[in-house]
Amino acid sequence: MKNKNPLKNRKKITILLFFVTLTTFMVFVGRFTYIMVKGEINGEDLSQNVNNLYTRSSVLEANRGAIYDMGGNPVAVDATSYSLIAVLTDKWSNTPEKPQHVVDKQKTARALAKYIAMSEEEILKKLNQKNVNQVEFGSVGKKLTYDIKSSIEEEKLPGIIFNETPTRLYPNGIFASHIVGYAELPTNEDGEVSEDSSNADLSGLMGIEQAYNDVLTGKDGAIEYQKDSFGYVLPNSTIKSTDPVDGKDIYLTLDKRMQVYLESIMTEVNDKYKPVGMTATLMNPETGAIIAASQRPSFNGTTKEGIGDLWQNLLVENTFEPGSTMKVLTLAAAVNEGVFNPNETYMSGSKKIEGGKVNDHNVNGWGQISYLEGLERSSNVAFVNLMEKMGTENWKEYLDKFGMGKTTSTGLPNEQEGFNPYMWPLEKANTSFGQGLTVTVMQMMQAYSAVANEGKMMKPQFISKIVDPATGKETIIEPEVVSEPISKESADQTLNYLKEVVYSENGTGQAYKIEGHEIAAKTGTAQIVNPDTKMYYSGGNNYVYSVVGMAPADDPKVVLYVTVQQPTINDPSIIGGDVVKAVFNPVMKRALEYQHLTDKSQVQNLNQIDMPKVTGISKVDALEKLNETKVDVTIIGNGDTVVQQLPLPQETIIKNQRIIVMTNGAMTMPDMSGWSKNDVLKVSEITGIKFTFKGEGYVVEQSLMPQSNMQNEETITVTLASP
Repeated sequence: MKNKNPLKNRKKITILLFFVTLTTFMVFVGRFTYIMVKGEINGEDLSQNVNNLYTRSSVLEANRGAIYDMGGNPVAVDATSYSLIAVLTDKWSNTPEKPQHVVDKQKTARALAKYIAMSEEEILKKLNQKNVNQVEFGSVGKKLTYDIKSSIEEEKLPGIIFNETPTRLYPNGIFASHIVGYAELPTNEDGEVSEDSSNADLSGLMGIEQAYNDVLTGKDGAIEYQKDSFGYVLPNSTIKSTDPVDGKDIYLTLDKRMQVYLESIMTEVNDKYKPVGMTATLMNPETGAIIAASQRPSFNGTTKEGIGDLWQNLLVENTFEPGSTMKVLTLAAAVNEGVFNPNETYMSGSKKIEGGKVNDHNVNGWGQISYLEGLERSSNVAFVNLMEKMGTENWKEYLDKFGMGKTTSTGLPNEQEGFNPYMWPLEKANTSFGQGLTVTVMQMMQAYSAVANEGKMMKPQFISKIVDPATGKETIIEPEVVSEPISKESADQTLNYLKEVVYSENGTGQAYKIEGHEIAAKTGTAQIVNPDTKMYYSGGNNYVYSVVGMAPADDPKVVLYVTVQQPTINDPSIIGGDVVKAVFNPVMKRALEYQHLTDKSQVQNLNQIDMPKVTGISKVDALEKLNETKVDVTIIGNGDTVVQQLPLPQETIIKNQRIIVMTNGAMTMPDMSGWSKNDVLKVSEITGIKFTFKGEGYVVEQSLMPQSNMQNEETITVTLASP
């Protein structure tokens, strides 16, 4: 009965609830007190979280240093490319007054057709797609320049936006590409820029871009401030800012005029003879400065076209047996040792050596001839005799002094040392005429400088100075004498003898005469080891053909070394030396002409011009402008305004070079009959359409007829044949 008293039960429940409430309150008070005192909960710093809520920070990106030629012309610079995007959904538009999507599709299509290589109808078709938030415009809407982006923005088209990507621009196309290298943002497996690389820096992946990445890369800055929930900066808040530090600029020793000319000659010869590999290097022997250097295969640094053909820098990473161009060094050593008597005679043809026999290229020989004639005829026996006169160990010391078996420390990545076993009598003998040891192009250039520079061997260098753009401070790279393997008198006498290779009736270098200039030279035809059989190839054109020339012969200002490996020669009247000559003679002639240039007008008379800017103007005005420069112009597109061009503005080009311009409207297929592969690739580059090739030579057939619409073609096949 007592438990059933309602009044007492209510009283007990009230007391119980009071103490439960009090206990709960005390728990909350204790917890809040703990949080207020400690400033954290579950290990999280609450004050820091509040600070993060109202604090905003952003990165102030530093610029990567530029690369220039010796005259300050840009070789590699930072750039931004833009991709065109059209927003179709109205979900992202906050107010009707300021739409963030395409409103008038017809007007938008008409405007965009003026700036990209797509017709108004094709653009409208994309804009009329259903159930998509936004659309892109394929390859023609990517990699747009700042000028095109600005022109489109001036049209004030709602819903037209751009994605921008930091890139590296190489405005000269193929331009000492393996030496300069390239830099890019991190990419994924498909070669596309990774989504997580938005804050990443461009990184050098080859050549000087890689070797001097730390010098070229700047240090990003930052800015930090506090703002309210509406995005406004809080009054009296502190703004913390760290300025970015741009990377340093690098000035090369390369001369743009000579480099552009060399590249044009190399392309022409490469297209004609299709060698496995080819190099040409022009150096100032007095300083070691590389004036121009190139190789084939090569690639375009901006588009990466051709980069898959060969990653290796043939100038420093490739080792090969030099052949008879090594005789320049053997001769210099023999003269320095006083054992070369030009009038002394010997029996040519062949010579027995312990472990084998050395033969002249004329195995029957020329009878009893003088050592000077042996030089003129490039007799192997003569140089083995000279090596024996010096003594094998003495000759090895000269090889070491000339830098064989050591890198030249140019700073380029992956430079090789070469290999000189020098163990057996036959191995030792073979080195005297450039067989049985391997070298790099740069090792040979360094060694040749001793002969051309009064006995002083100069370290090859590609960089003339490094400049801090913020302070203007210059770090000059001074010429470096590596050693003096021979005397001045011996160097001068060696040059006199090497002139006989070019000017005597027996000389193997007669083809390398340059009218108006005296040349000292030595030719070479080196055997190549078959990687499968480990034996030398025999027959055909399985050789490395080469020549080194020094001019003017009495006081050389330039040394030019050209190598051509296994060219394709179908005409029996043409020999390997003719392929080398096709590179050497015009380049050496141009280099010597530059030695005498004193005014700008003379430079202009050498068929080089700067590519004018023709984008953004009418097709009629562009053609009129280009006709003044005497270039071969091909137009892609049926529009009336030029939207893209190759080469780019201010690139140095040669008269009669093929120029590709693209107009707005539908892309139309040009008639490529008789074009070189290189010219076809320009169309691929400017349109983004892939071209595949059958055969070698020049265009004789194309899978898409001239004037056909090429917009929707994924691949176009072109058939090449020898002319």
